[in-house]
Amino acid sequence: MVHVYNCHPYASQQIVQVEQEPGLVCCGGGALFVVTTGGCKVEAYNLVQEGCPLICRFATMGTVRSIQHSNIGDYLVTIEEKSNATYLRAYTNWRYQAEEKARVGVRLLGHLLRGASQRGGVQMEIIEIPLSERPISVACCAVTGDLLVGCDNTLVLFTLRRQNQQNLTMQHHSHTQLNSSQIPDQTTNQHCSFLDFERSVILHLPGTKPKQVALCAGYVAVQADLEVLVLKLDTNPEAQLLEEESAAPKNDQAEDQADFLLLPRHQELLGERAKDCDVPVSIEKTGLEDRGQNSFSYVLFRRFTPDYFQGCSVEETHLHSLKLHPLFTTGQSSVEEPTCVFCFFSLPTAGYLYSLKGGAELLSAYQYPEKVLEAVLTDHLLHVITKNALQCFTVRCAAVAARFEDPYIDTTMRACPPCSLEVCALRMQLFIGLRSVCAYGRHVILLSTADMETPEETERSTQRRGLSKKWMMSAPKETTPVGHGWNIYVVDTVSPLTLYQEMVDYSQHYAQTNLQAQSLWHLLSEAHLLLRASLLQSSQQQCNTSEGDPSESHAETQVVVQTDRQELEEALRENCAQLGDCFSRGSHRHCHLALPYYRMSGLSVREVLARNRPQPNSPHSYGPGFLFYLKHYLLEETEQHLRQETADELIDIFCQSEPSQLISVCASPTMINVNPTRTLQILQHVEDTAGVSVALTITMATMLLRLDDLPQYTQLMERHAEMVLVYGFIEEPRLLLHGGDTNICPTALTKQMVKSQPGVLVAAMVALHENNKVYLEQVDDMFKVLGCEHSLQVDFWEAMLMASSQEAVIQELLFRLSSVYIDRLMHTNSDTLLHKPPARRSLKSADDLINSCSHYGALYPWLTVLSPPHTTSPPHQEALHKMQSLLCGPSLSVGSVTPLLESLSEKTLWGFSLHLLCATRRGQYDRSIERLLDRCPQAIIAYANHHLQDTYMALWWQKLLPELCSRTRAAADNSILLAALKETLVVVATETSPAEFLELVPDDGTASYFLPHLLTCSQRHLLA
Repeated sequence: MVHVYNCHPYASQQIVQVEQEPGLVCCGGGALFVVTTGGCKVEAYNLVQEGCPLICRFATMGTVRSIQHSNIGDYLVTIEEKSNATYLRAYTNWRYQAEEKARVGVRLLGHLLRGASQRGGVQMEIIEIPLSERPISVACCAVTGDLLVGCDNTLVLFTLRRQNQQNLTMQHHSHTQLNSSQIPDQTTNQHCSFLDFERSVILHLPGTKPKQVALCAGYVAVQADLEVLVLKLDTNPEAQLLEEESAAPKNDQAEDQADFLLLPRHQELLGERAKDCDVPVSIEKTGLEDRGQNSFSYVLFRRFTPDYFQGCSVEETHLHSLKLHPLFTTGQSSVEEPTCVFCFFSLPTAGYLYSLKGGAELLSAYQYPEKVLEAVLTDHLLHVITKNALQCFTVRCAAVAARFEDPYIDTTMRACPPCSLEVCALRMQLFIGLRSVCAYGRHVILLSTADMETPEETERSTQRRGLSKKWMMSAPKETTPVGHGWNIYVVDTVSPLTLYQEMVDYSQHYAQTNLQAQSLWHLLSEAHLLLRASLLQSSQQQCNTSEGDPSESHAETQVVVQTDRQELEEALRENCAQLGDCFSRGSHRHCHLALPYYRMSGLSVREVLARNRPQPNSPHSYGPGFLFYLKHYLLEETEQHLRQETADELIDIFCQSEPSQLISVCASPTMINVNPTRTLQILQHVEDTAGVSVALTITMATMLLRLDDLPQYTQLMERHAEMVLVYGFIEEPRLLLHGGDTNICPTALTKQMVKSQPGVLVAAMVALHENNKVYLEQVDDMFKVLGCEHSLQVDFWEAMLMASSQEAVIQELLFRLSSVYIDRLMHTNSDTLLHKPPARRSLKSADDLINSCSHYGALYPWLTVLSPPHTTSPPHQEALHKMQSLLCGPSLSVGSVTPLLESLSEKTLWGFSLHLLCATRRGQYDRSIERLLDRCPQAIIAYANHHLQDTYMALWWQKLLPELCSRTRAAADNSILLAALKETLVVVATETSPAEFLELVPDDGTASYFLPHLLTCSQRHLLA
């Protein structure tokens, strides 16, 4: 569907004063080129200056049948005929023909002139480009300046080369010395470059006769009568081999079908599917050295079936106006690869615009109301001509480019109208006898020949146009008073800002009748894309001007470009505000778009409120898009606080529209200035209406806290059990803390709970972490802000250790807690306190953690002997038991805490106990037995009973018994050692045979001391 709007895209027109009847026209580089009838003379006119004055004219070597201009290199390429032969020629440095009797050099491709161009300065050159086949069509690449030539069944690609004159001078220095007396001034032309072409790729398309070709950034498009094929050239040798192999059978199939008349069927193949078309393609090697092998891939294939349309016969139905159009985004220059490449082609009845990069995709299909002769695509608009009218359509190029340039498009941050948005037609301009059209910048050039049409045909075409009543037509412009029947018109389009303003004014007609009309947002979207295309073009101009020389005129140009860009950006912000208004009142399907458009507009919440405030006695309420915007804005973590009036108005809006969102609204950091008394009344009314909820109770308690009503606050917080309160905080975490990922800020409620309900606060933070509402680092930051990093923060880590099931989090918490416990052990009994000890008791004692957390192990019995209770201060004893419990548990990695324990001395028994625990965890039992016998032998039997079991049972007689015998021999009166030896002999007698026991008895031992144990061993052995 094509929307029609009565907007004026054209501002003015002028007639180019051409003396002879024009045959062909083209434009580029700020110039209009006119080939006179007869085709042997080209005239160039200045499109930039008022009146289009003549730049120069020059004769061609043959009758021109086709002419194209390349902005890169500023050269003309023509297909000429002479003496029944067809030639391909390129004209370079044509601007020097403005001088009278200027020299013209003629040379062959690849042969640079060494004589006149060096002696007399730069001159126009005609380059003969030899071809083995007759050229049919030509195209120039807008990015590189390369040349593509279409012949029968063949495409030939020529690469543009620049040869510096200074290099030529060095190569032929001897020749220059002989003629130095004839050179008037060579310094001015020393750095001039000469253009040349080099044949690089030859594509063979058997059975295809190209009518038109196009080339852009490696993309090659070929158009036949009813077929379009787009290829992408690459430099991948492997892909080349695959393509050549796949092309061979297709060629054979085409030869087999040569004897049959086949009716083509409609086909559209995109991307990888395009290689399934029946058009075989192969590459011929050019034999050039130092050049990678070229390959190709299929991008797009489209075939049409002949059809009738409004008197258009099947014979007249053929494709025309093929073009590959590049589009650059911000910061790119013309030498870089374009961000987007578009392909346009047209039938007399419909035009088609495809996007090629990132996968071929049909963007728009243009349905014409009458037969179109030719079309030209620009960044902003599509211009088409019928026999008697110039028509204008909008394009979607900017929508595609915006999504390539900005990854945040189509998110809650930024938006852009979709690429699939239906196109619209703007007001047409009537002419008489139009034949061709081309465009340069904001100039549309038309060639008309009025005498080609009879009055009867004019009347019939006018009647056909009258059938489409949607099309608004302005009065035909008067032709020149000269008696000839042809004219060249230069029609200037209005500036994008002017057309944008007219679109906005036009949209007010829909806004006055229906704010939710589809045509309203469609027209505003068209204006948005128009501004985006202008901004892309402005960025390109700014990039180009910044690369020029810093002259005064150049600086003025930069100022103008910068000013235009600022105006465009201001208009874009205004348009985003209008689109935000449109979607804020629209249907639920597109209401989410109000958020990104309002964000892009730069409007404050107060301004958005004013734009959406319903009129008094208006039946309309707040739209879903407006509420969606407010909810997302209030969910943002921002340091901007709304005024009390604005905050109170938001409370009223949600109380009226969505009372269920009031808790989230009140918890927003931007609502800090809301009136607590008034808000409490509203919340009380909601509770009376909807019932009691935990989150609502906490929100009401927050308002009471702002009013310093602590008794009522305490009463509300005690209404629910502690774990029920935790569920309320899970529902709305912002009741506890603000700030998002950075700048964590606890709320007033959190500060109060530190004093009154620390256990609930810790449990709530654990629940938020386990429900992925908050990160561990954020909770740490919150406790640091509260000044609780040595108390509640440690309680939080201990609680997290009980609740978490993530191994990485568990190991991190174990390391943190070990560091805290060791730090407390080091400084609790020290004379100088480096860290302030906890001002209160921990929420969980060591016994609580042992009973409730699997990561804390029960204390080994021998630890009680080493560090009996009540020997140190309670905080020190608590930290010691927790650290010992972690080392007794299964989870703590000994290697991670060993560096921390190095700072602890072994002089104290409690310090020795920690080091001994680490050694035991590593399996160093031999060394641990020796150290324990040295420091605390009374604990050795308890240690052995606990650890020397199962696989380590043999250490009783292999290590412990010899050690005790040795030490008892040296201190026979040591009752502790004697008691330990006696207990050891009891265990050894139980676990060994009599023969083994006798082997263990020392040679110098007293028989009467060991005999009872040997007797016990023998009796046990007999009973077994």
